[in-house]
Amino acid sequence: MNAHMSVNTQMSMKPSAVLQREITPQGGDYETVRRVIEKISLDYRDQPSLETLAEEVGETPTGLQKLFTRWAGLSPKGFLQAVTLDHARRLLDDGMPLLEASYEVGMSGPGRLHDLFVTHEAMSPGDYKTRGDGLTIRYGFHISPFGVALIMVTDRGLAGLAFNDAGSERAAFADMSSRWPNATYVEDMSATAPYAARVFDPTHWRSEEPLRVVMIGTDFQVRVWQALLKIPMGKACSYSAIASEIGSPAASRAVGAAVGANPLSFVVPCHRALGKSGALTGYHWGLTRKRAILGWEAGQLTGNA
Repeated sequence: MNAHMSVNTQMSMKPSAVLQREITPQGGDYETVRRVIEKISLDYRDQPSLETLAEEVGETPTGLQKLFTRWAGLSPKGFLQAVTLDHARRLLDDGMPLLEASYEVGMSGPGRLHDLFVTHEAMSPGDYKTRGDGLTIRYGFHISPFGVALIMVTDRGLAGLAFNDAGSERAAFADMSSRWPNATYVEDMSATAPYAARVFDPTHWRSEEPLRVVMIGTDFQVRVWQALLKIPMGKACSYSAIASEIGSPAASRAVGAAVGANPLSFVVPCHRALGKSGALTGYHWGLTRKRAILGWEAGQLTGNA
């Protein structure tokens, strides 16, 4: 399905999006999965049964088991285990420097930054200060495993990836476009579709076809985002460890703000940043979605084990 958007790019006004056609298919797996994850997130201490979860979303236990496993690569029970606080604590690297952690899990070092084989560059501080002036950003809405994904690209590569639920496309676009208010925005799903396929399909995660990413932020933000890229799938890192990694050990709070401002959700894995205790803490695109991504990643690792 498609989304036709009209965008006002006059310099005196913020860009705005007007959704003219529904782009989210009815009955998508993620909506059911999202409701199950919300139930798990609220009641995980009670270990809700498959029957209880199925009743919550109007599915049979067998139907939910099949649907959830197809989506996550894990059964609801396995996913429940993957989103507990104890599991999150085990994901933390216990203070190991991020680069060492990459080597420890068998990665080939800084050339292979994480599972998506991302190659990245940052716009210059001068470019950032212009708030996107002279920059053309092409965008499109696409169905992803985690709801609707708003993808933004420049001629250098992927610049933005945001998530939203059906009906909140305008808000997602307003949020992302406000970061670079002087840019020119062009709806172009033919330009963004290859990125959607590349990002969300693990069969396309190949070192010989690196995903090109351009980071548009302050120098401090970019350093935090680069540190996030070093966290391997199946691992996590605390804000304080990230602060130490970038040479600012006292800047945990500022690191948290930079993590929250990450415009490249999922690709730059801000969902792998946890509180020191293993608590998930905040996530710009919602804690349910953060749990969904972490659980989905656990399923990918289980499937590839």
